[in-house]
Amino acid sequence: MMALRPAGVLSLSLLAVVGVVSAATASSSSSMPSGFCFRRAFATTTRGSTLSSSSSSSSPSRSSARNPLTRHHRTLFLTPENQHAIDEARRRQFRASSTALHASSSSSSQPSSLTFTTKDEYFAHLFSISDLPLGFKVGTSWISFTPQEANFPSRMNVTLIALDEPTDKFALAFTKNAFPGAPIRVGKQRKDQPLLQAIVVNNKISNVCPGGGGGDGGVADAELVCAAVAKQLNLPSGNLVLPSSTGVIGWRLPFQAVIDAVPSVLKTMQSASILPAAAGIITTDRYPKIRASSIGGGKIVGIAKGAGMIEPNLATMLVYLLTDLAVPREVLREWLPEVVSGSFNCISIDSDQSTSDTVVLLSSGKVPVSEKDYLQIKQSLISLTQKLAEDIVRNGEGTNHVIELKVSHAPSLEIARALGRQVINSPLLKCAIAGNDPNVGRLAAAVGSYVGNQGLEKGLKLEKCRLLMGGKVVFKGGAFELDPEKEKFLVEHMKGAQLEPGPLTMESGAHIKFPPHERNVMLEVDLGEEGGEELTLFGSDLTYAYVTENADYRS
Repeated sequence: MMALRPAGVLSLSLLAVVGVVSAATASSSSSMPSGFCFRRAFATTTRGSTLSSSSSSSSPSRSSARNPLTRHHRTLFLTPENQHAIDEARRRQFRASSTALHASSSSSSQPSSLTFTTKDEYFAHLFSISDLPLGFKVGTSWISFTPQEANFPSRMNVTLIALDEPTDKFALAFTKNAFPGAPIRVGKQRKDQPLLQAIVVNNKISNVCPGGGGGDGGVADAELVCAAVAKQLNLPSGNLVLPSSTGVIGWRLPFQAVIDAVPSVLKTMQSASILPAAAGIITTDRYPKIRASSIGGGKIVGIAKGAGMIEPNLATMLVYLLTDLAVPREVLREWLPEVVSGSFNCISIDSDQSTSDTVVLLSSGKVPVSEKDYLQIKQSLISLTQKLAEDIVRNGEGTNHVIELKVSHAPSLEIARALGRQVINSPLLKCAIAGNDPNVGRLAAAVGSYVGNQGLEKGLKLEKCRLLMGGKVVFKGGAFELDPEKEKFLVEHMKGAQLEPGPLTMESGAHIKFPPHERNVMLEVDLGEEGGEELTLFGSDLTYAYVTENADYRS
């Protein structure tokens, strides 16, 4: 039994954004309370500046063209508290603008600049950076449905990202999992096609190898949804639409309910803010994630879904990177593997690779660029994705500490990456960090395990190896360097990185509704090779809340 829940006709105003985000976040995650939404609308007088390159600016005419709100100065349910939240978010954003998107993940420093004291303040910040690039619209709605495989009702968001015109400027990356979802199989076909104009995303069900439907692994269901979207958008073919799905593996997509929801989604389409889409694609994520960068007259904005089953290979979770900068197709496709390698392939929450991992890089081509701009655009894209990848870890299921691990002076990037994953995926180390216990022996054991099992003892001179925690050397020259003062410092370092302060309990990490800060538990493995390669990876601790979330994920 399936029922459509229309979102209603919403105008291109912040009220539209507020209403859609409210509905989307309320239906996205069982771990999210019903009040997880904008309960107050904010002023719509002007757009806030984006996290932008120091040399870039957006012209007034461009801002007016992209955002009809700037031409209609109105206030919706404005209160002094809301105005303060917006003003403070913009002040923080301005202070962070010169560093937030330029800090390389391989040399990130602590503490990071972004901090938030309330959920409203965080959402005000998201709204202030959420301008869509020229040529894009987004919308989202939701349906109620009962999976045919399980007799309990559920809700699903349906989100649409559309361009005003078809584009050949796109690049795609997908999971290497041998049991890919139907959207991955369809996406690999779309990858070779000349044009793309829309992306349709559903949460709750990932459309991976479901029963029924003719035994095609859900491909026909995905194509039916794409065809319906194309028809509603007056596109000549469903081949111009890319499907994306995330959620429970093995259940069949309620494709007819999704198709019936498309007109409702179209009623919410607007070109002002990407925030409704950021909220619409999440599942067990605790809050939406947006990163943005302005380059000259153009913009890059990225959103991501991901909280569990996170250790990507080639791509990650669901990530959508939109820009109006007219970078050619072949250049985008040259960049994307490098961008992914240095960001989304450097994170892990639980070492499980998803069947649905997708990264989409899509340009409307509305803002002309020259080849001399490519380096700056690429660097901004890399920085943006590195921060977005870190956001995914911070938003992980039950995460209460983010682990930032630098592997330095390594013989190769491959060894640095593999060793780093061994460390950040160590259950013993993750548990110790969850309890604010600087058990440096577990760090050494994880490094030694990788080196020994890979037969690298002769190639790596471990007597040159140094281990650092919180910037303090804890192991050097084959011996630990510990004392009571250092122990106390490291305990406080871990406490300072907690997202939810306090001793470890059954509830630790379970009640986080926004990221209060970007401080991490800092680890370093220095392998001592002259020159050598360097890579920074991000992981999370392991809390009771993670186990609880995944013990009853489907129900």
